[in-house]
Parts: sequence; C-alpha cells; structure tokens
Amino acid sequence: MRDYISIGSSPSEEPCAQVGTDNFAEQSKKECLAFKHQLERVFPNARGGAYLAVKSFPHDFGTYREVVCWYDDENETGKEYAYDIEANTPVNWDDKAKKELGIN
Repeated sequence: MRDYISIGSSPSEEPCAQVGTDNFAEQSKKECLAFKHQLERVFPNARGGAYLAVKSFPHDFGTYREVVCWYDDENETGKEYAYDIEANTPVNWDDKAKKELGIN
C-alpha cells in the first residue's frame, strides 16, 4: 500500500513561512521546493519506488505544505529510503538552497 512520511517544510533550524502570514502561500511553495531539491542532493539515489514530493495539508488558517517521501509499505527498500531521509534530514539550508531562495 502506498504511504508517505512527512519530512517537513524546511530544515529544522531554519526560519520558515508561517500559516496565516502575508505571502504565506507563495513563500511556503518556494521553501518546500528548495527543501525537496536539497534533499534530492543529499539523498540522490531514490530506491524501491520511493520519491520526494510536496504535499498540501488543510489547516484552520489555510493550507500548508510539507515535503513528504512516498513509498510502498510492502517494499522494504523504499521504506528504508524514506526512513533514512527522516532520520538524517539536514537541519540547515545548503548553499544551493540558499541561492534558490535568495538568501545571502
């Protein structure tokens, strides 16, 4: 069965767009895409049909997004890839992500 694990909207030690703030939708999309691209650089060899994507979730104050790793829960290789990302997620933006976001 297809399942996913939430990785987050940005590295955990970085500020991120907050639901309900001005320009949230646009900023959160940019941050999630930059985070997805960074994770693809850090974990380049997707396995077992697993893959990273940006997923939207409903919230009382509007929709928010996170990077998730989709996998088939009957495929151990894909499941291991997803949980490896979760366990080893970078806590800061890398230089390419900073450039993508326009951060100096």
